[in-house]
Amino acid sequence: MWRAVERGAVVGAVRSAVVGVVLCVASAVLPGQVAVAAPSVPSYAFADDVRSAPAATGTTGAARLEPGATYRSSLQDEEKAYYRLELDGTSNVYVSVTAIPRAGATLSAGDGISVFVQDADSTTCSSDSVTVGTARSPQPLTAWGARELLPGKGLCQKAGTYYVVVEHTGSGSGSGSDSGSGSGSGEEETDLSAADRLWDLELAPVSESPPAKAAATSVPEAWDSATPTPPGDEPVAVRGGAGFTEAAAVEQGVRSDEIVPGQTLFYKVPVDWGRQLSATVDLGSADKTSGYVVDALDLTLYNPVRATVKETGTGYGGSQKSVSLPPVPPVRYVNRYAPTDPTKSLRFAGSYYLVVHLAAQVAESFGEGPYGLTLRVRLGGSTQAGPGYARQSTPRGFFDVGVPDPEPSAGAGAGSADASGDGPSGGDPVMKAVAVGGIGTGSALLMVLGVWTLTARRRAAAQMRVNAQNPTA
Repeated sequence: MWRAVERGAVVGAVRSAVVGVVLCVASAVLPGQVAVAAPSVPSYAFADDVRSAPAATGTTGAARLEPGATYRSSLQDEEKAYYRLELDGTSNVYVSVTAIPRAGATLSAGDGISVFVQDADSTTCSSDSVTVGTARSPQPLTAWGARELLPGKGLCQKAGTYYVVVEHTGSGSGSGSDSGSGSGSGEEETDLSAADRLWDLELAPVSESPPAKAAATSVPEAWDSATPTPPGDEPVAVRGGAGFTEAAAVEQGVRSDEIVPGQTLFYKVPVDWGRQLSATVDLGSADKTSGYVVDALDLTLYNPVRATVKETGTGYGGSQKSVSLPPVPPVRYVNRYAPTDPTKSLRFAGSYYLVVHLAAQVAESFGEGPYGLTLRVRLGGSTQAGPGYARQSTPRGFFDVGVPDPEPSAGAGAGSADASGDGPSGGDPVMKAVAVGGIGTGSALLMVLGVWTLTARRRAAAQMRVNAQNPTA
């Protein structure tokens, strides 16, 4: 009888604990669901192993950046930020810089960053710039720099010390203040607050080995430039990441997501040599259709070193909208010898990034959302042999497609099926929810269950002692 009472008390307590924890888990993440219930915009997700690299105001004391690592820094007011590279004379090195303005910052259309790579003699090896554009919506902006070893190029070809220089551009930032925003809106531009001028930075340098054998330098002129038909498969739920390192892995097919105004979502697609990527984003309709936001929805394609390949966008008036990337050439090693982008930037195999931003101004006209988002990805062409690198890149395998990260599939649970064939949990809905909760949540669940189990055992034992002392009760 003691065992029966004790077992009943324990089971009741355990199931109560399970239900409580599962409700918390279900409100956070369950397979096939999208967890964007609050209108607040998630902050940018830096790499878990990000290193600190304090910005120097000159070359003296500039922090050294090592290819393969990711660094966090900041850009203050109108200052330039300097970082140092120690390079050999055989590898190409690329450095992406993602600048993240403060959420809710007041920006002009010309606000952004410029990135330069220079040698020790102030020779500029490369330069790139990016701005927030006419929407003036705070969002992560990515520009890149490079030291490339190319035949016939006489500058920046030697081993030695190089510098990455990051400069804040736009109204109130040095010479950019005289030119205004460049938006043509006629609105008066004002100097920004100190908080608005402080942007976080993520720097990601990578190194590319030369090919083991001399490669061709002639870029094929002919490629399939026809606009592909977006896939029409049944959408599979996915959750876009809040940064490059948290980008959700997707392949060819249709994915459904949600987005709130001011949010930026990151997805990554493995693209092998010879393949041709195309993508379309559909934004769902709002409850009302009065008003219009210019440059409301942006879609940008980045290559593995986070250099912009192509971008497109559209306005929004509350009705559903769709925007597609223009056709781009297949990925080929020789594309690096092309005179212009997008062909020139399609020079690597690896993870390509699709980045979607919904302007913060959408909330003012149509509400805080969330808004339905559909991502359609197609891979054309056929896989070809790579260049045959002389050694591994840094980080290792960076320019290989490899095995794609796991992604959720419709109606599929996690873990192996049990003997009943019903998946992990034996068919109990509560235990199924627990099973798919994840390792992190599982650890917390075990702690809670342990406490409840111990409490239940003590209560059951105390009750039995009372019953023994009062048999007529």
